[in-house]
Amino acid sequence: MDFSFNDEQKLLIETIRAMGEREDFKQLAADIDARAEFPHHLLKKYADMDLLGMTLSPEYGGGGAPAINAILAIEELAKFSPMIAAPVFESNVGAVRVIDLFGTEEQKRAIIPGVCRGELSVSVCMTEPEAGSDLTSLKTHVVEDGDDLILNGQKIFISGGGEASHYLVYTRFGDIMGYKGIGGIIVERDMPGFSFGKQEEFMGLRGMPSCELIFEDVRVPRKNVVLEAGEFSKLMLTFDIERCGNAAMCLGVAGGALEEAKAYAMQRRAFGRPICEFQAIQFMIVDMAMKLEAARLLVYRAASGAGQGLPSVYEASLAKCFANEMVVEVTNAAMQVFGGYGYSRDFPVERMMRDAKAWGVAGGTVQMLRITLASFLFGRRFDQRPGK
Repeated sequence: MDFSFNDEQKLLIETIRAMGEREDFKQLAADIDARAEFPHHLLKKYADMDLLGMTLSPEYGGGGAPAINAILAIEELAKFSPMIAAPVFESNVGAVRVIDLFGTEEQKRAIIPGVCRGELSVSVCMTEPEAGSDLTSLKTHVVEDGDDLILNGQKIFISGGGEASHYLVYTRFGDIMGYKGIGGIIVERDMPGFSFGKQEEFMGLRGMPSCELIFEDVRVPRKNVVLEAGEFSKLMLTFDIERCGNAAMCLGVAGGALEEAKAYAMQRRAFGRPICEFQAIQFMIVDMAMKLEAARLLVYRAASGAGQGLPSVYEASLAKCFANEMVVEVTNAAMQVFGGYGYSRDFPVERMMRDAKAWGVAGGTVQMLRITLASFLFGRRFDQRPGK
Protein backbone atom coordinates (compact mmCIF):
# COMPACT_ATOMS: atom_id res chain seq x y z
CA MET A 1 0.00 0.00 0.00
CA ASP A 2 1.34 3.41 -1.00
CA PHE A 3 1.41 5.88 1.91
CA SER A 4 3.29 8.64 0.09
CA PHE A 5 1.54 11.99 0.47
CA ASN A 6 0.29 14.02 -2.48
CA ASP A 7 1.06 17.74 -2.83
CA GLU A 8 -2.21 18.73 -1.14
CA GLN A 9 -1.47 16.55 1.89
CA LYS A 10 2.11 17.81 2.15
CA LEU A 11 0.84 21.39 2.08
CA LEU A 12 -1.76 20.55 4.74
CA ILE A 13 0.91 19.20 7.09
CA GLU A 14 3.30 22.10 6.46
CA THR A 15 0.54 24.65 6.99
CA ILE A 16 -0.49 23.16 10.33
CA ARG A 17 3.11 22.90 11.54
CA ALA A 18 3.74 26.55 10.59
CA MET A 19 0.56 27.65 12.36
CA GLY A 20 1.55 25.73 15.48
CA GLU A 21 4.92 27.42 15.65
CA ARG A 22 3.65 30.87 14.66
CA GLU A 23 0.88 30.86 17.24
CA ASP A 24 2.84 29.02 19.94
CA PHE A 25 0.52 26.05 20.28
CA LYS A 26 2.93 24.51 22.80
CA GLN A 27 2.13 27.29 25.24
CA LEU A 28 -1.55 27.17 24.30
CA ALA A 29 -1.59 23.45 25.16
CA ALA A 30 -0.13 24.17 28.60
CA ASP A 31 -2.63 26.99 29.17
CA ILE A 32 -5.61 24.83 28.18
CA ASP A 33 -4.49 22.13 30.62
CA ALA A 34 -3.87 24.58 33.46
CA ARG A 35 -7.22 26.35 33.07
CA ALA A 36 -9.24 23.33 31.88
CA GLU A 37 -10.85 25.53 29.23
CA PHE A 38 -11.79 24.41 25.74
CA PRO A 39 -10.10 26.56 23.04
CA HIS A 40 -13.26 27.89 21.40
CA HIS A 41 -11.32 30.63 19.63
CA LEU A 42 -9.75 28.01 17.35
CA LEU A 43 -13.08 27.20 15.69
CA LYS A 44 -13.15 30.38 13.57
CA LYS A 45 -9.49 29.99 12.67
CA TYR A 46 -9.94 26.36 11.62
CA ALA A 47 -13.08 27.20 9.64
CA ASP A 48 -11.21 29.90 7.73
CA MET A 49 -8.52 27.32 6.93
CA ASP A 50 -11.14 24.78 5.73
CA LEU A 51 -10.05 22.32 8.42
CA LEU A 52 -13.61 21.91 9.72
CA GLY A 53 -15.70 19.48 7.71
CA MET A 54 -12.96 18.82 5.19
CA THR A 55 -14.27 15.25 4.73
CA LEU A 56 -17.98 16.18 4.56
CA SER A 57 -20.01 16.46 1.36
CA PRO A 58 -19.19 19.56 -0.74
CA GLU A 59 -22.87 20.26 -1.54
CA TYR A 60 -23.37 21.10 2.15
CA GLY A 61 -20.20 23.13 2.59
CA GLY A 62 -17.73 20.29 3.26
CA GLY A 63 -14.43 19.74 1.51
CA GLY A 64 -15.09 16.26 0.10
CA ALA A 65 -11.57 15.17 1.04
CA PRO A 66 -10.66 11.55 1.86
CA ALA A 67 -10.54 10.47 5.50
CA ILE A 68 -6.75 10.25 5.49
CA ASN A 69 -6.52 14.06 5.12
CA ALA A 70 -8.45 14.55 8.36
CA ILE A 71 -6.31 11.90 10.06
CA LEU A 72 -3.14 13.75 9.05
CA ALA A 73 -4.53 17.05 10.34
CA ILE A 74 -5.64 15.51 13.65
CA GLU A 75 -2.24 13.87 14.13
CA GLU A 76 -0.33 17.11 13.53
CA LEU A 77 -2.52 19.16 15.86
CA ALA A 78 -2.55 16.48 18.58
CA LYS A 79 1.24 16.67 18.75
CA PHE A 80 0.56 19.86 20.70
CA SER A 81 -2.59 18.69 22.47
CA PRO A 82 -5.71 16.62 21.75
CA MET A 83 -7.70 19.67 22.85
CA ILE A 84 -6.17 21.67 20.00
CA ALA A 85 -7.07 18.86 17.58
CA ALA A 86 -10.57 18.31 18.98
CA PRO A 87 -12.51 20.68 16.66
CA VAL A 88 -11.00 19.02 13.59
CA PHE A 89 -11.72 15.58 15.04
CA GLU A 90 -15.38 16.32 15.81
CA SER A 91 -16.15 18.02 12.49
CA ASN A 92 -14.58 15.31 10.33
CA VAL A 93 -14.73 11.92 12.01
CA GLY A 94 -17.34 12.59 14.70
CA ALA A 95 -21.09 12.09 14.80
CA VAL A 96 -21.68 14.59 12.00
CA ARG A 97 -20.39 11.91 9.61
CA VAL A 98 -23.48 9.82 10.45
CA ILE A 99 -25.69 12.72 9.39
CA ASP A 100 -23.61 13.28 6.27
CA LEU A 101 -23.90 9.63 5.26
CA PHE A 102 -27.40 8.70 6.43
CA GLY A 103 -29.26 11.89 7.36
CA THR A 104 -32.18 13.36 5.45
CA GLU A 105 -31.72 16.27 3.08
CA GLU A 106 -33.34 18.57 5.64
CA GLN A 107 -31.00 17.38 8.43
CA LYS A 108 -27.91 17.83 6.28
CA ARG A 109 -28.85 21.36 5.20
CA ALA A 110 -29.71 22.34 8.77
CA ILE A 111 -26.52 21.08 10.41
CA ILE A 112 -23.54 20.43 8.12
CA PRO A 113 -22.96 24.01 6.84
CA GLY A 114 -22.97 25.28 10.43
CA VAL A 115 -20.45 22.61 11.46
CA CYS A 116 -18.15 23.65 8.62
CA ARG A 117 -18.39 27.29 9.73
CA GLY A 118 -17.60 26.36 13.33
CA GLU A 119 -21.01 27.54 14.50
CA LEU A 120 -22.59 24.14 15.24
CA SER A 121 -21.29 20.84 16.57
CA VAL A 122 -22.67 17.34 17.03
CA SER A 123 -21.89 15.03 19.95
CA VAL A 124 -22.35 11.29 19.80
CA CYS A 125 -24.32 9.93 22.77
CA MET A 126 -23.90 6.24 23.41
CA THR A 127 -22.70 5.34 26.91
CA GLU A 128 -25.13 4.89 29.81
CA PRO A 129 -24.56 4.04 33.48
CA GLU A 130 -25.24 0.34 32.76
CA ALA A 131 -24.45 0.22 29.05
CA GLY A 132 -20.91 0.96 27.97
CA SER A 133 -19.21 -1.98 26.32
CA ASP A 134 -22.61 -3.72 26.43
CA LEU A 135 -24.17 -1.02 24.29
CA THR A 136 -27.06 -3.16 23.03
CA SER A 137 -28.43 -3.12 26.60
CA LEU A 138 -29.00 0.64 26.55
CA LYS A 139 -32.19 1.79 28.25
CA THR A 140 -32.71 5.28 26.81
CA HIS A 141 -35.84 4.91 24.71
CA VAL A 142 -38.45 6.68 22.63
CA VAL A 143 -42.15 6.01 22.22
CA GLU A 144 -44.39 7.27 19.42
CA ASP A 145 -46.77 10.14 20.13
CA GLY A 146 -48.43 11.39 16.96
CA ASP A 147 -45.80 12.97 14.74
CA ASP A 148 -43.32 13.09 17.60
CA LEU A 149 -41.19 10.77 19.69
CA ILE A 150 -41.02 11.07 23.47
CA LEU A 151 -37.47 10.48 24.70
CA ASN A 152 -36.51 9.37 28.21
CA GLY A 153 -33.20 8.16 29.57
CA GLN A 154 -29.72 9.10 30.62
CA LYS A 155 -26.27 9.20 29.03
CA ILE A 156 -22.87 9.64 30.68
CA PHE A 157 -19.32 10.55 29.62
CA ILE A 158 -20.60 12.49 26.61
CA SER A 159 -17.82 14.52 25.01
CA GLY A 160 -19.11 17.94 24.08
CA GLY A 161 -21.91 17.59 26.61
CA GLY A 162 -23.35 20.98 27.50
CA GLU A 163 -21.41 22.69 24.70
CA ALA A 164 -22.54 21.00 21.48
CA SER A 165 -25.55 22.37 19.62
CA HIS A 166 -26.81 18.92 18.53
CA TYR A 167 -26.68 15.41 20.01
CA LEU A 168 -26.88 12.18 18.04
CA VAL A 169 -28.57 9.98 20.62
CA TYR A 170 -28.44 6.20 20.33
CA THR A 171 -31.86 5.15 21.59
CA ARG A 172 -34.17 2.19 21.80
CA PHE A 173 -37.42 2.44 19.84
CA GLY A 174 -40.35 1.20 21.90
CA ASP A 175 -39.80 -2.12 23.64
CA ILE A 176 -37.83 -3.85 20.91
CA MET A 177 -35.03 -5.66 22.73
CA GLY A 178 -31.38 -6.01 21.67
CA TYR A 179 -29.67 -4.30 18.78
CA LYS A 180 -32.75 -4.58 16.57
CA GLY A 181 -34.48 -1.92 18.66
CA ILE A 182 -31.67 0.66 18.47
CA GLY A 183 -31.56 3.65 16.13
CA GLY A 184 -30.28 7.22 16.19
CA ILE A 185 -32.09 10.55 16.60
CA ILE A 186 -30.99 14.18 16.73
CA VAL A 187 -31.72 16.09 19.93
CA GLU A 188 -31.18 19.84 19.97
CA ARG A 189 -29.60 21.50 22.99
CA ASP A 190 -32.55 23.71 23.89
CA MET A 191 -35.33 21.13 23.66
CA PRO A 192 -37.58 21.20 26.76
CA GLY A 193 -36.89 18.27 29.09
CA PHE A 194 -33.24 17.96 27.99
CA SER A 195 -30.74 18.89 30.73
CA PHE A 196 -27.10 18.38 31.65
CA GLY A 197 -25.36 17.06 34.77
CA LYS A 198 -22.17 18.51 36.18
CA GLN A 199 -19.08 18.66 34.02
CA GLU A 200 -16.85 15.65 34.65
CA GLU A 201 -13.23 16.01 35.74
CA PHE A 202 -10.75 13.55 34.27
CA MET A 203 -7.05 12.92 34.91
CA GLY A 204 -6.28 14.08 31.35
CA LEU A 205 -7.94 15.87 28.45
CA ARG A 206 -8.52 18.83 30.74
CA GLY A 207 -10.73 21.33 28.97
CA MET A 208 -12.77 18.72 27.14
CA PRO A 209 -16.47 19.34 27.84
CA SER A 210 -17.99 16.09 29.09
CA CYS A 211 -21.06 15.49 31.20
CA GLU A 212 -24.17 13.47 31.89
CA LEU A 213 -27.21 14.04 29.66
CA ILE A 214 -30.70 13.69 31.10
CA PHE A 215 -33.80 13.23 28.95
CA GLU A 216 -37.15 13.66 30.67
CA ASP A 217 -40.13 13.43 28.31
CA VAL A 218 -38.23 15.26 25.58
CA ARG A 219 -40.54 15.73 22.59
CA VAL A 220 -38.47 15.09 19.46
CA PRO A 221 -40.01 15.61 16.00
CA ARG A 222 -40.01 12.44 13.95
CA LYS A 223 -38.10 14.30 11.24
CA ASN A 224 -35.10 14.16 13.62
CA VAL A 225 -34.71 10.41 13.18
CA VAL A 226 -31.43 9.71 11.39
CA LEU A 227 -31.47 5.93 11.57
CA GLU A 228 -34.52 3.83 12.42
CA ALA A 229 -34.67 0.87 14.77
CA GLY A 230 -32.81 -2.03 13.18
CA GLU A 231 -30.12 0.17 11.67
CA PHE A 232 -27.74 -0.19 14.61
CA SER A 233 -25.11 -1.74 12.35
CA LYS A 234 -24.94 1.49 10.31
CA LEU A 235 -24.36 3.47 13.49
CA MET A 236 -21.48 1.21 14.48
CA LEU A 237 -19.98 1.09 10.99
CA THR A 238 -19.84 4.87 10.97
CA PHE A 239 -18.27 4.81 14.41
CA ASP A 240 -15.26 3.02 12.95
CA ILE A 241 -14.11 6.22 11.23
CA GLU A 242 -14.29 7.90 14.63
CA ARG A 243 -12.07 5.12 15.92
CA CYS A 244 -9.50 6.04 13.27
CA GLY A 245 -9.67 9.59 14.59
CA ASN A 246 -9.13 8.28 18.11
CA ALA A 247 -6.05 6.41 16.87
CA ALA A 248 -4.81 9.56 15.08
CA MET A 249 -4.99 11.39 18.42
CA CYS A 250 -2.68 8.68 19.80
CA LEU A 251 -0.24 9.18 16.93
CA GLY A 252 -0.16 12.89 17.65
CA VAL A 253 0.31 12.63 21.41
CA ALA A 254 3.02 9.98 21.00
CA GLY A 255 4.72 11.99 18.25
CA GLY A 256 4.75 15.06 20.45
CA ALA A 257 6.19 13.09 23.36
CA LEU A 258 8.89 11.58 21.16
CA GLU A 259 9.97 15.01 19.92
CA GLU A 260 10.08 16.38 23.47
CA ALA A 261 12.13 13.40 24.67
CA LYS A 262 14.62 13.71 21.78
CA ALA A 263 15.09 17.43 22.35
CA TYR A 264 15.58 16.92 26.07
CA ALA A 265 18.07 14.07 25.52
CA MET A 266 20.20 16.31 23.31
CA GLN A 267 20.11 19.22 25.75
CA ARG A 268 20.35 17.48 29.15
CA ARG A 269 23.89 16.65 30.23
CA ALA A 270 25.13 14.00 32.69
CA PHE A 271 28.67 12.87 33.42
CA GLY A 272 29.88 15.73 31.24
CA ARG A 273 28.00 14.89 28.04
CA PRO A 274 24.47 14.96 26.56
CA ILE A 275 22.39 12.01 27.75
CA CYS A 276 21.56 11.12 24.11
CA GLU A 277 25.09 9.68 23.98
CA PHE A 278 24.13 6.95 26.47
CA GLN A 279 22.78 3.71 25.03
CA ALA A 280 20.07 3.42 27.69
CA ILE A 281 18.55 6.65 26.38
CA GLN A 282 19.14 5.73 22.73
CA PHE A 283 17.34 2.41 23.16
CA MET A 284 14.33 4.08 24.75
CA ILE A 285 14.12 6.69 22.00
CA VAL A 286 14.44 4.09 19.25
CA ASP A 287 11.80 1.85 20.82
CA MET A 288 9.45 4.83 21.01
CA ALA A 289 10.02 5.60 17.33
CA MET A 290 9.51 1.96 16.26
CA LYS A 291 6.21 1.67 18.11
CA LEU A 292 4.98 4.99 16.75
CA GLU A 293 5.87 4.12 13.16
CA ALA A 294 4.17 0.71 13.44
CA ALA A 295 1.00 2.32 14.75
CA ARG A 296 1.14 4.97 12.04
CA LEU A 297 1.14 2.29 9.34
CA LEU A 298 -1.94 0.61 10.82
CA VAL A 299 -3.84 3.89 11.19
CA TYR A 300 -2.93 5.15 7.73
CA ARG A 301 -3.95 1.80 6.22
CA ALA A 302 -7.35 1.90 7.86
CA ALA A 303 -7.96 5.55 6.94
CA SER A 304 -6.68 5.19 3.38
CA GLY A 305 -8.88 2.16 2.86
CA ALA A 306 -11.88 4.21 3.92
CA GLY A 307 -11.40 6.71 1.09
CA GLN A 308 -14.39 9.04 1.32
CA GLY A 309 -16.51 6.31 2.93
CA LEU A 310 -15.98 4.02 5.89
CA PRO A 311 -12.98 1.91 6.95
CA SER A 312 -12.85 -1.83 7.39
CA VAL A 313 -14.03 -2.77 10.90
CA TYR A 314 -11.06 -5.13 11.22
CA GLU A 315 -8.48 -2.56 10.14
CA ALA A 316 -9.98 0.25 12.24
CA SER A 317 -10.15 -1.98 15.34
CA LEU A 318 -6.59 -3.21 14.83
CA ALA A 319 -5.31 0.35 14.39
CA LYS A 320 -7.13 1.76 17.41
CA CYS A 321 -6.18 -1.10 19.71
CA PHE A 322 -2.49 -0.93 18.83
CA ALA A 323 -2.34 2.88 18.87
CA ASN A 324 -4.14 3.08 22.25
CA GLU A 325 -1.50 0.89 23.87
CA MET A 326 1.37 2.44 21.93
CA VAL A 327 0.67 5.97 23.13
CA VAL A 328 0.73 4.92 26.79
CA GLU A 329 4.04 3.09 26.31
CA VAL A 330 5.63 5.96 24.37
CA THR A 331 4.56 8.73 26.75
CA ASN A 332 5.64 6.62 29.71
CA ALA A 333 9.08 6.17 28.13
CA ALA A 334 9.26 9.91 27.40
CA MET A 335 8.67 10.62 31.09
CA GLN A 336 11.51 8.23 31.94
CA VAL A 337 13.89 10.04 29.60
CA PHE A 338 13.10 13.26 31.45
CA GLY A 339 13.86 11.61 34.78
CA GLY A 340 12.46 13.56 37.73
CA TYR A 341 11.48 16.45 35.49
CA GLY A 342 9.13 14.14 33.59
CA TYR A 343 6.97 13.88 36.70
CA SER A 344 6.72 17.66 36.97
CA ARG A 345 3.87 19.72 35.55
CA ASP A 346 6.48 22.21 34.41
CA PHE A 347 7.27 19.86 31.51
CA PRO A 348 4.80 18.74 28.82
CA VAL A 349 5.35 14.98 28.95
CA GLU A 350 3.49 14.79 32.28
CA ARG A 351 0.37 16.19 30.55
CA MET A 352 0.92 13.96 27.54
CA MET A 353 1.01 10.87 29.77
CA ARG A 354 -2.31 11.86 31.36
CA ASP A 355 -3.87 12.56 27.96
CA ALA A 356 -2.57 9.25 26.58
CA LYS A 357 -4.62 7.15 29.00
CA ALA A 358 -7.93 8.46 27.68
CA TRP A 359 -7.96 6.86 24.27
CA GLY A 360 -7.94 3.23 25.37
CA VAL A 361 -11.25 3.67 27.19
CA ALA A 362 -12.89 6.13 24.78
CA GLY A 363 -14.61 4.68 21.73
CA GLY A 364 -14.34 1.06 22.87
CA THR A 365 -11.81 -0.43 25.27
CA VAL A 366 -8.82 -2.31 23.95
CA GLN A 367 -10.26 -5.45 25.56
CA MET A 368 -13.57 -5.15 23.67
CA LEU A 369 -11.70 -4.42 20.46
CA ARG A 370 -9.73 -7.62 20.93
CA ILE A 371 -13.00 -9.56 21.17
CA THR A 372 -14.09 -7.96 17.89
CA LEU A 373 -10.77 -8.85 16.30
CA ALA A 374 -10.99 -12.43 17.59
CA SER A 375 -14.36 -12.74 15.85
CA PHE A 376 -12.72 -11.89 12.55
CA LEU A 377 -9.78 -14.20 13.09
CA PHE A 378 -11.92 -17.19 14.14
CA GLY A 379 -14.74 -16.45 11.72
CA ARG A 380 -17.43 -16.53 14.41
CA ARG A 381 -19.06 -14.11 16.84
CA PHE A 382 -18.27 -14.37 20.55
CA ASP A 383 -21.33 -13.14 22.44
CA GLN A 384 -20.39 -12.09 25.99
CA ARG A 385 -23.82 -12.76 27.51
CA PRO A 386 -24.23 -15.80 29.80
CA GLY A 387 -25.44 -18.87 27.95
CA LYS A 388 -24.60 -17.47 24.51
